[in-house]
Amino acid sequence: MAYRISLRHLPLELQILVVGCGGTGSFVSEGLCRLLVKKDAQLILIDPDRVEPHNLLRQQFFSGDLGKFKSQALAERLSRQYGRNIAYSVYPYMHDMVHKDLGGGLHTVASQGIIISCVDNVDARRQIAEAMKFGNWWLDAGNGYSSGQVLIGNTAHIAHLEGCFNKEEQEVCELPMPSLQLPSLLAPPLRPARDIKDCAEAVIADEQSPVINQAMAMLVLEFMHRLLQGKLSWMGAYIDLEAGTLQTVPADPVTVASMLGVKVDTLIYKPTKRGR
Repeated sequence: MAYRISLRHLPLELQILVVGCGGTGSFVSEGLCRLLVKKDAQLILIDPDRVEPHNLLRQQFFSGDLGKFKSQALAERLSRQYGRNIAYSVYPYMHDMVHKDLGGGLHTVASQGIIISCVDNVDARRQIAEAMKFGNWWLDAGNGYSSGQVLIGNTAHIAHLEGCFNKEEQEVCELPMPSLQLPSLLAPPLRPARDIKDCAEAVIADEQSPVINQAMAMLVLEFMHRLLQGKLSWMGAYIDLEAGTLQTVPADPVTVASMLGVKVDTLIYKPTKRGR
């Protein structure tokens, strides 16, 4: 049985945040504008980096963008091109972009929707992981030289997965978030931060395939297309350009139970039976 990921807990006018507007994120941002034609979703681009000369070769930027913040340059150009308002932030992703602190341990939702991370650093992913609460989904894209993965989920708590699969509706409302599916996403880098290159620099140094970012963006957009259409039945996908393979991970109770070491039966929704 194929279970579809349900967005029933999200508002009709949902918000989509793209965190990281470089190699993968710049292509994802433009592709989302095509997917969101005639849709009311609010698109928000987040990236504190500025456009540098080497970015012009491998990312969605032009000479007139040099010196601008990547999120600003993309938001302004795509707004003109697609005739829609696109918000942007020139600060790093922080948890209060999603939840506002009211004090006394209370908080309210500041942004409710889908967070797409196209980043290459642990700190950004950790901020997203720590901010995840009810009402948001996290879709993460990460890659190496010529391979990568796209993962989607919305909870870090195994207890929240109890009864999340509804056989009658063939839907799933909770899935382990990316960092629970692949804990290495939050592992410290093996190299010092000063030695880590961005996507464009990695391509120039032959540390990254010149087409892996476009491939990752395509995969992210396929996830989003299916998700918004109510047809997404994957919780992950792994691509390897060298081997020429694409392997999807089904969003089903057997896969989740095996991944987390829990019983399949606890993940199946059971309607409450009432006597007379």
